[in-house]
Amino acid sequence: MAANRRRRFGNVRKLPSARWQARYLGPDGVMRTAPQTFATERQAEKWLTVIESEILRGEWVPPEAGEILLSDYGDRWIRERRLAPRTRQLYEYLFALHIGPHLGHLALAAIKPATIRTWRGKLLNGGTPEPQAVKAYCLLRAILNTAVREDEILRQNPCRIKGYDRYHTPERPTATIAQVYGLADAMPARFAALIIVAALSGLRWGELAALRRCDVDLDAATVRVPRKLAALKDRLEFGPPKSAAGVRVVALPAAAVEALHEHLADYVEDGPEALIFTGAKGAPLRSGNFGRAVKWTKTVASVGLAGFHFHDLRHTGNTLAAASGASTRELMHRMGHGTMRAALIYQHATSERDREIARAMDRRITGEGRRRP
Repeated sequence: MAANRRRRFGNVRKLPSARWQARYLGPDGVMRTAPQTFATERQAEKWLTVIESEILRGEWVPPEAGEILLSDYGDRWIRERRLAPRTRQLYEYLFALHIGPHLGHLALAAIKPATIRTWRGKLLNGGTPEPQAVKAYCLLRAILNTAVREDEILRQNPCRIKGYDRYHTPERPTATIAQVYGLADAMPARFAALIIVAALSGLRWGELAALRRCDVDLDAATVRVPRKLAALKDRLEFGPPKSAAGVRVVALPAAAVEALHEHLADYVEDGPEALIFTGAKGAPLRSGNFGRAVKWTKTVASVGLAGFHFHDLRHTGNTLAAASGASTRELMHRMGHGTMRAALIYQHATSERDREIARAMDRRITGEGRRRP
């Protein structure tokens, strides 16, 4: 006959098989039985002691929770998360291509750091570009962070491997002012102002494509950025900028104001809601269609900018702003970033500005009658 023994936490009993069973009442009010039986009563009690300590430390998770498959949890995470449409499509793509086929069959609790290392190695050895592998890793880390911090399914996130969340990005080129104007002159006339404004404002492609007449104040020399245009798989969609910091008003140099003034008169319909930059038939801009229409690769090479991307115009504008003396906070505002990380990138590119400062110091020293050694 089975024997019972009461204890402070949980209970153990001897089964007819002569092995010992351990049971306990979890914090969620559910009675649970140990997944295995024990050869001795002492072993069963030790197991209960471990479970009790986990509960007291706040580290206990329902054992059955870890049996949830990553495929199910990841799909639900993407579906229920509040995401911009384009971000959602990117996450669906990354999960379907790089995560689900390799790890989707695993229970969350079965995913360990060693699992992550093996998975990443397979991706890279299979020809997945490193930037894609990093994006997939960061998505998986975000999903499992929710399992740890919000749903309390896991104790630790296995995606905690140093260096897996970054990759080396070669320095992107910047154009000189002469090259910017040379590129604008090489464009079909209706796109010349787009090049100049992109280089002198630092706006993103999607922000430029979404600009309307009501967003530009030529007298104040400013442009308001209240929205972006996102190209989804099956449609274009207007929406808020990339982040809250993306909603901003950017001051424009006189050269950009002049280009916009001519462009508005020649290519933009009347009415405050008229899009400023459109295709030849007046439709909203798509980056792919634009690239083909202007023969981008050939055109940038013709002005000495081989390999130059449209986004490099934003890089050019931000570098120019940094070299003109913009502070980190001012750069963050112009760029539409809420953190200093991106803005600090441009602080390194101010050697020319440093030389200008040195020359100004030299002029002041000379002006005050001090002779250079």
